[in-house]
Amino acid sequence: MSAAAPPDEAQLAALERKFDPEMRFRPLGRTVSTLVGALLIALSLFHYYTAGFGLLQEITHRGVHLAFVLGLIFLVFPHRRALLEQAPPSRLLWPGGVPWFDWLFALAVAASVLYIPWVFDDLAFRVGNPSGLDVVMGSILLIALLEATRRSMGWPLPVIALLFIAYALAGPVFPGLLKHAGATWTQLVNHQYLTSQGIYGVAVGVVATYVFHFVLFGVIATRVGLGQLFLDVASAVAGRYAGGPAKVSVFGSALFGMLSGSSVANAVTVGSLTIPAMIRVGYKREFAGAVEAASSTGGQITPPVLGAAAFLMIEFLGLPYQTIIAAAAVPAFMHFFGVFMQVHFEAKRHGLRGLTDDEMPKLRDSFARRWPTLIPLALLIVILVSGRTPYLAAFAGISSCAIVGLSTLERGNTARHWALMAGLHALLLALVFGGIEHGGVKLALLGVAVIATPLALKALRIRGRIGTPVLVEALGTGAKYALAVGAAAASVGIVIGVVTLTGVGFKLSTIITGAAQATAATVGTLLPAALASPQALTLLVALVMTGVVCILLGAGIPTTANYIIMVTVAAPTLVQLGVEPLVAHFFVFYYGVLADITPPVALAAYAASGMAGSDPFRTGNTAFRLGLAKALVPFVFVFSPALLIVTKGFTLYDFTLTFTGCVLGITLLAAALSRFFLVEMSRVEQALCVLAALLLIAPGLVPTVAGALLALPMGLRQLAAWRRHRAAAPA
Repeated sequence: MSAAAPPDEAQLAALERKFDPEMRFRPLGRTVSTLVGALLIALSLFHYYTAGFGLLQEITHRGVHLAFVLGLIFLVFPHRRALLEQAPPSRLLWPGGVPWFDWLFALAVAASVLYIPWVFDDLAFRVGNPSGLDVVMGSILLIALLEATRRSMGWPLPVIALLFIAYALAGPVFPGLLKHAGATWTQLVNHQYLTSQGIYGVAVGVVATYVFHFVLFGVIATRVGLGQLFLDVASAVAGRYAGGPAKVSVFGSALFGMLSGSSVANAVTVGSLTIPAMIRVGYKREFAGAVEAASSTGGQITPPVLGAAAFLMIEFLGLPYQTIIAAAAVPAFMHFFGVFMQVHFEAKRHGLRGLTDDEMPKLRDSFARRWPTLIPLALLIVILVSGRTPYLAAFAGISSCAIVGLSTLERGNTARHWALMAGLHALLLALVFGGIEHGGVKLALLGVAVIATPLALKALRIRGRIGTPVLVEALGTGAKYALAVGAAAASVGIVIGVVTLTGVGFKLSTIITGAAQATAATVGTLLPAALASPQALTLLVALVMTGVVCILLGAGIPTTANYIIMVTVAAPTLVQLGVEPLVAHFFVFYYGVLADITPPVALAAYAASGMAGSDPFRTGNTAFRLGLAKALVPFVFVFSPALLIVTKGFTLYDFTLTFTGCVLGITLLAAALSRFFLVEMSRVEQALCVLAALLLIAPGLVPTVAGALLALPMGLRQLAAWRRHRAAAPA
């Protein structure tokens, strides 16, 4: 594709399939495509209904969700990637493009999942004493789940799950602390299948209760035009300044991250507009792709959704939603600020221009056309902050998207358009805030809305910004996008099940703590005692070890799955060393996200490089450099938790000192990495700038003052050189 022109929708879809295994759907025949589409829409409607009218009994709700998800994976994901480009070899053996064994897999896995809700009344008597049929059905589910995860996610997560299974079965052969009594296959299946500590555990529960709904909301909100409004706002705010398209990428990805929890999807959607523009104004291809990749990974740490991690934290920590998003705000700002400053210095160094008036969208015109698309997001946030359940907020957001899409135009709305939109929103607010407890009444109101809306649209001759076919397509697409994360959550349940069965989490914490203490003792002999206490050094080493493991584990694994595993395995180590649980969770979450721009498996960087026409590995390296603030800030909030605002012992003094030091330090680090502040830097200035930046970022008054004093001579020299340069420039 041409790097100077935005790719079309087909090229974007091809890029997503190439770099994101979650998007590699097989071509289907017409009949099977209709069947699969109906099942996907039914899955979305099931979650939409339960979000608004009450969840089913826990095990039933999770069972229905998982049966749909795993069954559909065998219909939409081929067993070999090569089959994506090949026609089925035989219609008899491959009806509708799906081989006979995939039909068998789909039916078997759905039956094995629904078996647990079916025998639920008798389940308490089966736990610890499973019948032969229980073991058979559980074995089918374990095998089919690993295969479904491999198809939809690739090999990394199934391999990790298999290693944990092997550890559970072969406990006596392991040395030292890792040794345990071992479990039989029957005991393993019993724990993973019949209890809530394994496959049916918290990971599947969060996806079935929260994550699915917000994936669906993001898809529908994008269809009605909210994503485009965000990009237009970003262009208007930042586009005209030096290196404008790159700054638009940073702002646009931050805003778009509210809708998309996927780094790759964010990179492809926003990058389709910003990467060609960056190359046009003079950025190198590798840098253009890296800017979009680094910015896109920020979408997963951006409130209000945090790529679904916010809802996982609610479950794991038992904290209210408001606390989670308040804690996430400042670190997310630091990430985008770090990328923005490097973009700015790079643009100044190379004299890159901004966008012209002709190249930028007219913000007033964009708002006039799309401001109603902000209503669903505003309603969603209001309900979340009001303390109601996240799934009810998602129900309201999805409903509002449908109302706005069907009842308003991009231009020329009349009184009847506004009246219909207002009336439907009034009905929606009555459902959400009206205190109606009777399910039958609520269902009747929804039925009236569903039946009356098409009739009103026809009677009033209203054609909205999207039609009913687009809404139906979005329901199917949203469900399809959620399949892979559903399988990943269930596979993570296997890991959690082994941890709870064997106690390996505590053992790993002990091993990591011991290794950190030994390393800290060795390092401590080389440093003056005044520089760091043994406890601080031990914590620092443990953080480095944990961060490395998070990045390695995150290579090719979705952030949600990575976060759950690290919370189970690594976060207890940090808590054992005195780190507050909220802070420990944010640390492992941030380093899990970092894997998307860390070679060799930097999925977001590789997707962006595909659009930029650049070398993927060099793009990944540059993206990691741009995202260094995300790598440093977690260390800061561990040693100075005030940066998360809502932690224990918060003081305004600590927050102000840490925040100011981070802003100054990230600015200097960006300048050093770009070798430009006010003018080109010398090597000595660059080295001093790095040292000053690290001191400023380090929490505490002494290092902050030391960093500022160290940076002062460099700043004065740069200012003098800049003045000379201006004086010498022709008028």
